[in-house]
Amino acid sequence: MMQEIETIEGAGARTLNLDALRSFVAIEETGSFRLAAARVHRSPSAVSLQIAKLEETLGTRLLERNARRVALTGHGALLLRQARRILGLSDETMALFRPAALQGELRLAAPHDLGMSLVPQMLARLAERHPALRVEVHLGASEEVLRRFRSGGAGLALFNDAGPPQLAAEELAREPLAWLGRAGGTAAERDPLPLAVAGPGCAWREAALAALDAAGRRYRVAYASDTSMGQLAALRADLAVAALPRSLAGPDLAELPGDCRLPALPETRICAAGDGSPAAAAMIALAAEIAAGPPSR
Repeated sequence: MMQEIETIEGAGARTLNLDALRSFVAIEETGSFRLAAARVHRSPSAVSLQIAKLEETLGTRLLERNARRVALTGHGALLLRQARRILGLSDETMALFRPAALQGELRLAAPHDLGMSLVPQMLARLAERHPALRVEVHLGASEEVLRRFRSGGAGLALFNDAGPPQLAAEELAREPLAWLGRAGGTAAERDPLPLAVAGPGCAWREAALAALDAAGRRYRVAYASDTSMGQLAALRADLAVAALPRSLAGPDLAELPGDCRLPALPETRICAAGDGSPAAAAMIALAAEIAAGPPSR
């Protein structure tokens, strides 16, 4: 259930300013007041005043400032989640009254897994809300997605990330990575450990190999596929184990128990990076809206 942001006692009918929330989100995503000010087309001093008023309205400190970067406080992290939802709802409401405001073409790059799960839902909602906007989708390995975006070949990139941020992006969702294998299978007992992985550059592959290397566990790549569906097929055949999002576990696939001596894994994040265009911003809002809903299997 969504947590509510409460104003301080006695604040009356105070409301949250949407422009201030946009500036707040921009500060978190860019890491500085200066870059955020450029994104929202305001001066740094104006953005600083917005945040001061926002903190006054909520009666709490939202940001910690130091020489290197601006960081969220605990209340700031809570507001960030709410702010993205509020702004997404605001953008969605405005779109209902301006259904054809976005026109032209947007090139979207995504890995195969998100291309089969998140992207179709985004395109379906886009067709309802912005029918005049055409999206050209490019699916590929994670490295190709990031390379295409950095080179200007895509205005929007969706990607999975399990380590330090690879570029400035909005986090849409996160969940733990887990070691999965066939329920009742024996692949995890073999030495070296047989792995099902994607190609080089995949965040899940890199997280799995780094964890195994750090733990000194011997392994071999037994199966490679650019999609999690291909890796799941290898797991169901008990040919290998894989580091995949925990939500992919099911009746025939189980999270491997602790006595398998497999190292801990980080969380995986679904991220979106846009070129700052209204079309990219609208698509990111759709992606955030979908990702905030119940996970799909």
